[in-house]
Amino acid sequence: MAKVQVKLVKSLIGSKKDQIATAHALGLHKIGDVSVQPENPQTLGKVKKISHLIQVSEA
Repeated sequence: MAKVQVKLVKSLIGSKKDQIATAHALGLHKIGDVSVQPENPQTLGKVKKISHLIQVSEA
């Protein structure tokens, strides 16, 4: 299964509570945090929800 690398590049301050919870579910807490996730529909949905706060690349 393919993997995606997700990096938090913008602050969560001022974001909606559900977006903050989504970032935390992906393992992203501070700017610069990187997480490797499996590429499945659940993860891609989370990535789409906070796409303006993160940077995604293939792992």
